[in-house]
Amino acid sequence: MTNVRDLAPTEGRELVQMLPAEAYTSEEVLDWERRHLFAGGWTCLGRVADLFPPESGLTQRAVMVGDISCLVAQDAGGELRMFANTCRHRGHELLSEGGTSAKRTVMCPYHAWTYDLTGRLKGAPGFREVESFSTEEHGLVELPLEVWNGWVFAHARSPLGAPEVPPFEKYVGELATLLAPYDIANLVVADRHSYEVAANWKVIAENYHECYHCPLIHPELCEVTPPDSGENYDLPGAWIGGGMVLREGMQTMSLDGKLAATPLPGVSPTAVEYVHLLPNVLVSAHPDYVMTHRMVPLAPGRTWVECSWLTLPDAAPTGAPGAVEFWDITNRQDWAACESVQRGLESPHFRPGPFAPREDAVAQLVSMIGAAYRSAGLTS
Repeated sequence: MTNVRDLAPTEGRELVQMLPAEAYTSEEVLDWERRHLFAGGWTCLGRVADLFPPESGLTQRAVMVGDISCLVAQDAGGELRMFANTCRHRGHELLSEGGTSAKRTVMCPYHAWTYDLTGRLKGAPGFREVESFSTEEHGLVELPLEVWNGWVFAHARSPLGAPEVPPFEKYVGELATLLAPYDIANLVVADRHSYEVAANWKVIAENYHECYHCPLIHPELCEVTPPDSGENYDLPGAWIGGGMVLREGMQTMSLDGKLAATPLPGVSPTAVEYVHLLPNVLVSAHPDYVMTHRMVPLAPGRTWVECSWLTLPDAAPTGAPGAVEFWDITNRQDWAACESVQRGLESPHFRPGPFAPREDAVAQLVSMIGAAYRSAGLTS
């Protein structure tokens, strides 16, 4: 059995090394990460409008947060709550995985125990005459949920109010200040692609955090931004990342360097921010759009990635094609590299190599995950 504590990089070395191969190939490690990093941190579930599309009438949606099945409910006023997707009677799922409902009550399909959208038990057939039975003691277990910048973030390992829940404001830290000028809550999805990548989620994240590889595999990207530009941040919060600058005369990251959408007011016209709020959302903020990659691990060597392009509402009908085409090319170049890395990690001859000075953000990511392995939790 793999012990995740043994996978952490050795402290005190002059050069930080990659994690051992097992961190990327072991089912046991991924099981641990799903419980401790995804369910035990704050996992991004997508935009509010993804879970509850306007005019859909939906009130309930079953989601997986790490390895824990949860139910997100939206009341008539638009307030979201999240509960363990397990009936307080005998544990049957209230909704099947990925299921939705437009009902005003949550009813277990096994024995018809019924709850309102605040989680209170409203009906338990056959218990009306049982004097010792209290409906107040059998409400759904509520779990922490936050809406931030239009995204829904969930913590599923501990109930709402438990001391083990990492405070969301502390978790986000200074990333809130960095992204504030982009007013992301008021942007809308102009386009979206999804990919299934034959690589571990950490391989994808590591690739995102360095442009050491850019001159070799991203000719289009290097035309609009110098691959060695910018610097990485070291600020509070469970996130890492840095900024890059556009080449002179370039207005944004697109195939011709021209704006792909209406410029975002109040943001730098020459900078691009690349940040990763652990565990699963990558945010790339440009002068005219914000791109996100949301990762869901499917297996040790397989990850579903949703890439979304957010723009001002008046720009959304055009779909920001210049940005979408540019990044679809770049994404596919990255996926090919990540899949090759994954195959290399599965070789019996792989040994962890050191990170170059220009890979400092990757070293920071690996160090954070290594610290999580050692402490049995991302924020423990």
